[in-house]
Amino acid sequence: MASKVDDITISYREGDEVIVKELDKAVLSKGAWTTILFKYREWNREKRDYGPERFTIRRYRKIGGEYRQQSKFNISSKDQAKKIIQTLQAWIGDSGG
Repeated sequence: MASKVDDITISYREGDEVIVKELDKAVLSKGAWTTILFKYREWNREKRDYGPERFTIRRYRKIGGEYRQQSKFNISSKDQAKKIIQTLQAWIGDSGG
């Protein structure tokens, strides 16, 4: 577990093999409840290569001095990510409000 937001990662190893490779992250909110958007790739054992870029939004809660994952939403494709972006832009508009 991580005690600082900057130390939170979704990278995951099994032995010497990196199964989930974190490519980037954006901290969307900080505090007792923290929200982070991650960009990552997963190892495909059959193809012996990493799959396509994926995205996930995760919420963490600080309990006992450590951040623990409380929920997650996996964005299933770049197409779904684009639809989320388009919808939010339409709702928010150019005024930013």
